[in-house]
Amino acid sequence: MRRLGRWAPDPDTAALPSRIASPSCLPAPAQVFHVPLEERKYKDMNQFGEGEQAKICLEIMQRTGAHLELSLAKDQGLSIMVSGKLDAVMKARKDIVARLQTQASATVAIPKEHHRFVIGKNGEKLQDLELKTATKIQIPRPDDASNQIRITGTKEGIEKARHEVLLISAEQDKRAVERLEVEKAFHPFIAGPYNRLVTEIMQETGTRINIPPPSVNRTEIVFTGEKEQLAQAVARIKKIYEEKKKKTTTIAVEVKKSQHKYVIGPKGNCLQEILERTGVSVEIPPSDSSSETVILRGEPEKLGQALTEVYAKANSFTVSSVSAPSWLHRFIIGKKGQNLARVTQQMPKVHIEFTEGEDKITLEGPTEDVNVAREQIEAMVKDLPTCVSQLLCSADLRGPPHISGPAGSEFRGRVKDQYKVSVRIPPDSEKSSLVRIEGDPQGVRQAKRELLDLASRMENERTKDLVIEQRFHRTIIGQKGERIREIRDKFPEVIINFPDPAQKSDIVQLRGPKNEVEKCTKYMQKMVADLVENSYSISVPIFKQFHKNIIGKGGANIKKIREESNTKIDLPAENSNSETIVITGKRANCEAARSRILSIQKDLANITEAEVSIPAKLHNSLIGTKGRLIRAIMEECGGVHIHFPVEGSGSDTVVIRGPSSDVEKAKRQLLHLAEEKQTRSFTADVRAKPEYHKFLIGKGGGKIRKVRDTTGARIIFPTAEDKDQDLITIMGKEDAVREAQKELEALIQNLDNVVEDCMLVDPKHHRHFVIRRGQVLREIAEEYGGVMVSFPRSGTQSDKVTLKGAKDCVEAAKKRIQEIIEDLEAQVTMECAIPQKFHRSVMGPKGSRIQQITRDYNVQIKFPDREENPVHSMEPAVQENGDDTGESREAEPGSPRRCDIIVISGRKEKCEAAKEALEALVPVTVEVEVPFDLHRYIIGQKGSGIRKMMDEFEVNIHVPAPELQSDIVAITGLAANLGRAKAGLLERVRELQAEQEDRALRSFKLSVTVDPKYHPKIIGRKGAVITQIRLEHDVSIQFPDKDDGSQPQDQITITGYEKNTEAARDAILKIVGELEQMVSEDVSLDHRVHARIIGARGKAIRKIMDEFKVDIRFPQSGAPDPNCVTVTGLPENVEEAIDHILNLEEEYLADVVDSEVLQVYMKPPAHEEARAPSKGFVVRDAPWTASSSEKAPDMSSSEEFPSFGAQVAPKTLPWGPKR
Repeated sequence: MRRLGRWAPDPDTAALPSRIASPSCLPAPAQVFHVPLEERKYKDMNQFGEGEQAKICLEIMQRTGAHLELSLAKDQGLSIMVSGKLDAVMKARKDIVARLQTQASATVAIPKEHHRFVIGKNGEKLQDLELKTATKIQIPRPDDASNQIRITGTKEGIEKARHEVLLISAEQDKRAVERLEVEKAFHPFIAGPYNRLVTEIMQETGTRINIPPPSVNRTEIVFTGEKEQLAQAVARIKKIYEEKKKKTTTIAVEVKKSQHKYVIGPKGNCLQEILERTGVSVEIPPSDSSSETVILRGEPEKLGQALTEVYAKANSFTVSSVSAPSWLHRFIIGKKGQNLARVTQQMPKVHIEFTEGEDKITLEGPTEDVNVAREQIEAMVKDLPTCVSQLLCSADLRGPPHISGPAGSEFRGRVKDQYKVSVRIPPDSEKSSLVRIEGDPQGVRQAKRELLDLASRMENERTKDLVIEQRFHRTIIGQKGERIREIRDKFPEVIINFPDPAQKSDIVQLRGPKNEVEKCTKYMQKMVADLVENSYSISVPIFKQFHKNIIGKGGANIKKIREESNTKIDLPAENSNSETIVITGKRANCEAARSRILSIQKDLANITEAEVSIPAKLHNSLIGTKGRLIRAIMEECGGVHIHFPVEGSGSDTVVIRGPSSDVEKAKRQLLHLAEEKQTRSFTADVRAKPEYHKFLIGKGGGKIRKVRDTTGARIIFPTAEDKDQDLITIMGKEDAVREAQKELEALIQNLDNVVEDCMLVDPKHHRHFVIRRGQVLREIAEEYGGVMVSFPRSGTQSDKVTLKGAKDCVEAAKKRIQEIIEDLEAQVTMECAIPQKFHRSVMGPKGSRIQQITRDYNVQIKFPDREENPVHSMEPAVQENGDDTGESREAEPGSPRRCDIIVISGRKEKCEAAKEALEALVPVTVEVEVPFDLHRYIIGQKGSGIRKMMDEFEVNIHVPAPELQSDIVAITGLAANLGRAKAGLLERVRELQAEQEDRALRSFKLSVTVDPKYHPKIIGRKGAVITQIRLEHDVSIQFPDKDDGSQPQDQITITGYEKNTEAARDAILKIVGELEQMVSEDVSLDHRVHARIIGARGKAIRKIMDEFKVDIRFPQSGAPDPNCVTVTGLPENVEEAIDHILNLEEEYLADVVDSEVLQVYMKPPAHEEARAPSKGFVVRDAPWTASSSEKAPDMSSSEEFPSFGAQVAPKTLPWGPKR
C-alpha cells in the first residue's frame, strides 16, 4: 500500500484485505472500505493516484480531517483505509461512497406519519442513519402527499438503510409487530432463491416481512401486519425454519480466497443460482476475513450436487504465470499494445498483468483460455531475445540537464532514430549509475559507445548557488513565467531552480556547463542589481482632502505622474485614516514624483515647508513609543506633517509641512520639547475612561490647552491604534508633570461622580434631537463624557428632559442643548435662485459639494423637485368654481421659476455664507478661438483627447459640429477652473500647429535608382537590413511593386526629413557599391556531406557565412549537378570560404566512407538472402494496410515518444495496469 502522496500500485496489494482487517494491525479508529471494480466510478488504471480520483481524496481529507490510504487489489477493486477520529472516519466514509463509488437508488414506502420518526429530533436520527449506512436518504416534504422515501448509495448501503427504515416504521406501526429470532445461516432458505419465497408469503398474508440483508449482522426477522395474517406469516416462517433445521446438514470445504468471487458471482447471482438448482445455501466468509473455508448447508442428498457446482464455479477461472525478464515486458506488449491485442481479442475474458520489477507475467481467466494465452505469450518470450537485447553500462547521466537539457535530448532522439534502441536512465531515488540500453543487439553496442562519450562530455558541468533575496524571485520569474523563459532561452544549457516559497530561502541554483553558468550568473546579478535600484521606496504624507486632486478626474493626474516618472505610486484606501502616499522605483524617479505630488498640494492650499535643526540623538525620544508623541503634536497643530530623517543618516534636519500658521506652531512646540528633553524630562501616566477623553480635551482642545498653559506639561491622549485606550501620558519637567497630573485627576474624579439633572425643552424641538436615530444625542454623549440624555416619548406633551452622568459633563451637555435650541429658534429660511440645469453640477458627484457646504456652514439645503416639462403652456389655467388661488396667477416677468429656487435653512449669517458658496458653484462659459482644421485633433481618436482635457481641468468643452465650420470652442465649468482649462487648450493648439509644420517637413520625398537584382540584398533576411536603415535615419523606404508593370522597377522612394532622406540614400548606394564588387564562384562539394556542412536547422552554415561574410547557396533536390555549391561575396572572402568548406568536405567524407564500409558488414549473410525468395518492393505497416481499430501514433504520448531517461506514465491497456 502507498500513502496518498505517491499513489503508485503495489504488487503486494492482493493480500491487502486480509492484512488490513486484522485488529492487531490497525489502530482502533481505522476502518477499511472496499469498492469492487464494477462499482468504481473512476476505472482508468493509467490514472491511479492522478486526475479526478486524487483530487477527490485530497478534498475529503481536508474537509473531514481523516487520513486516507488507497491500494488496488488483484481484482482491480479499490481498498481504502480511513483512520482518524470516529466522527471524521464516518464522514469520510460517506464522502468516499458518494464520490468514488457508482450510485444506485431505491425507494421504500412507509406510512407518511412515520417519516418524522425516521428524521428524529433536529434531524439527528436521519444524519446518524446516513453516516452509518453511507447513503443519502431523501424524505418527501410534509406538504408532499408521497410516502416514498428515496435512498441513494451503494447496493449494500441501500439494503442496510432500507432495513433500518422499515424497522423504524414497524416500531411505530399501529398494527401488530412481532420479532422472530432465526439463525443467520437459515435466512437464505426463508428468503428463497432471488427472494421469491418471502415475497410470495408477503403477498398471500398481506404482512410486511423484513429480513436483514447478508451484510447486516442481525438474526431477528420483523413481521408487521394485522394480527391474524401476521400469525399466519410467522407460522409459515417458523415451519420453514424448523423443517430446514431438522433436515439440513453442513459440509465445509476449502476454496482459495482468490476464487471466492467466482463462487459469489456478479451481485451474488451464482449463490442464488446454486440455491435455486439444489436448494443448498453456500456461506462465504467475509472479504475482510483471512478464512478460506466455504460452508454448504442443505439436505444431504443435495450437498454433492451443490459441491460440484461450487467447485465448477471456483475452477471456471484460473491464475497462471509465465516467466519473462522484466525488460522484455514492453516488447511483449508492443507499440500501443499491438502484440497483446492479438491475444486479448481472441480471448477477451483473460486478464493479463505485468508486474514492474518482477520477471513474470500473470494471467487470470477461464482455464481453457488461460492455457491458450499462456502458450502464445511463452512463444513470444522465446522468440524475442533473437530480435532484441539489453546491455547495462555504468555512466552517471542522472540529473535534469542530462535528461531534459539539449545534450540529453539530442542524444535520445538520435539514438532512437539511428540505432532503434531505447536508453533507460534510473531515477535519482535509486542512487544507481547503471544505464539500461534495449533494442537491436548491434544498435545496443553502438549506442553504448556514444553514451560513454556523452558522459565524459558532461563531466565539465558545474552547479552554482546564487543568493537572491526571496522578494525578487516572483519578479524574476515574471507573470506566468515569461521572464524566466526568456533567461532560459538565452542560456538553454543552464538549468535554473528557484526554492519553494514556503522555505523562505534566498538560494537560486544554476546547473550546466561551466562557461554558460558563469555567463548566466553575471546576467542574473545585473538583473537583480536593476531590481534593487528600482525597488527604492519613499513615503509622502499628503493631507487627505488633497488626495482626490492628486488622483485627478478618472485617475488622470496620478496616471500621468506614474508614466512620466516611471514609478509605482500607491495611495491609501478612501476609508483609511492614513495620509501617506508610497512611491516605489528608482531613487531619482521617486524624488521627481514626490516633488510633483508636493507641488500639487502646494498649489491647492497655502502649504509651506519649514526646516528645524534638532540633534539626531533626540529624534527617537521626540517621536515617542510607536510615534505617539509626534502624532499628538501633529494633531494639535492642525494635522501638519513632520518628517524626521532616516535613522543612521546623521542628519539633524526635521521638515515640517502644512498651513503656515500651523507650521510655526508645530515648530515652536518641537523646539520647546527638544529643549525639555535636553534639560530634563519626566513622565507620568493617568487613567481615565475613553468616553471622558473628549470632555477632558474640551471643544477645540480648549480645556486641555488651559492645563498645558498653566502647568507647562505636555499631555498625550491615546489614538485609535493604541491598545491601552485608558492611558493618558504627561511629559515635561517633574514639577509641571505633578501639577498637571493633579489637575487631571481632579477632573476625572469629578467625572466619576454621577448625578442626575433635568431641563425644560419645548416639545416642538424634540424631533431635532431624536431624528436620524438620535444622531445629535449620540454626538453630545461622545463629546461630553458619555452623558445620557433622555427625551420624553413621542405623543406625550411633557417638556422635561433628563440628563445623567458626571456633574461637569451634565452641565456642559445642558449648555450645549441650550445652544442648539437657540440656533433652532434663531433659524431663518433663505432662497437662492440657480437655474435648474445647473443643479446637478452644483450638487457634485453623489451630492458631495452640497454635503461639504452643509457641514461647513451648519445649514440645511433643500433642492426643488425637477420640472418634467419646462416649457410653459401659453394658455391660462382654467379656474373652477370661481377660485382665485395664488398659483393660478401668472408669474411676474423676470421672477425665478419655482423649480430654480434652492431653500437654505439656518442662522442668518450662515445662510448668507452658504448662499455665496452655492452661487460660486454655478458653472460659467468662456469661448476660445481654435482653427477649425485642428478640431479633429483636439477631439482625438474616439474623443480620447478632449475627454482627457475635460478630466484634467474638471470642465466641459464643447466643439462645434463640422457642418458649422466654426472656430469657436466653448468651455463650461467653475470659474476657478476656467483659466487653467483655457490655457491648457491654447497650449494644445500650439502643439498641434507645431506638429503640422513638422509633418510638412517630414513629407519630403527622394527617389534613388537601383538595379532590381540588388533589391533583395538591400532588404536583407526578413527585412533586417532595410529595417536598420529606416530606424537609423528615421525615414520610410518604399520599394516598387513587382506586380505593377506601370511602376519603374529600379526606383526606390525615401520619405522623411530632407537631411535624413539624403543620409538614407547614401547608405543604400554604399550597399549597392559593395554588391557590385562582389563575385560568385561555383565549387563542387560531394552531396553526401551537404547535410553535415549545413548543420541542424542551418546553424553551421550560418556560422560560416557570418565568419567569412559571404552567401553560400546549395543545390535544390533534383538539380542537374547535385554537387554544385555557389559562394558569393568579395573576392578575397569567397576564396577563404571555399578553402574552408573544402577542408570540411575532406574531413566529413572520411566519416561517410567509414560508415559505408560498416554497412557492408551489417548486411545479412548471403546464404540467408538466397534462401529467402525475393518479393521485390514490399510496403509494410502502411496506413492503408492498418486495421480500422488502429490509430496513428500519438506524438503527445510520453510512452510512444519518451524523454531521454524520463519516467514514462503507464497507459490504460486491455491487459490491466502495470504494477
